[in-house]
Amino acid sequence: MKHHTGSLEIVTGSMFCGKTEELIRRLRRASIAKQQVQVFKPAIDDRYAEKKVASHNGMVFDAIPVRNAAEIIENLHEGTTVVAIDETQFFNAEIIDIVQDLAERGLRVIVAGLDMDFRGEPFGPMPMLMSKAERVDKLHAICMVCGELASRTQRLVDGSPARYDDPVVIVGADEMYEARCRQHHEVPR
Repeated sequence: MKHHTGSLEIVTGSMFCGKTEELIRRLRRASIAKQQVQVFKPAIDDRYAEKKVASHNGMVFDAIPVRNAAEIIENLHEGTTVVAIDETQFFNAEIIDIVQDLAERGLRVIVAGLDMDFRGEPFGPMPMLMSKAERVDKLHAICMVCGELASRTQRLVDGSPARYDDPVVIVGADEMYEARCRQHHEVPR
């Protein structure tokens, strides 16, 4: 089933808020509707499985790992109507034009990724993609300190907050990251 118009949907928020879980939910619904789905993820994200997107709670969906955004176009099958991209914050700015091109071709594009890095600053191409999207859903986790809604990702190094000048991209899960609210998010300078 082809879509009448293309679109861009963004699922964003902090770590542990359910971004990939929501992405997989949308993909399963598209598959039930007999839409042709393809899923891509950055090859750098090998935390759970090389050829699957996986949520922290164990939900999985087949995916094609790519080293850069251009490989999405190279691996796109004829007849695909839904393209999903997980962990989009790890791509460079080239992903913006590629996502726009796919939507302009009439595809439904669903992008999931962190909106902010561990410093609480905009992360990679996500802010620009959010501004170009027809739909943006910002999900929230639960603060590991106080139990309130969390919108930030806290990186921990040996149990203490990572410093502002630490590298931005370090792939990890609950062994080094926590969801935090604004009040309890710490980034020493």
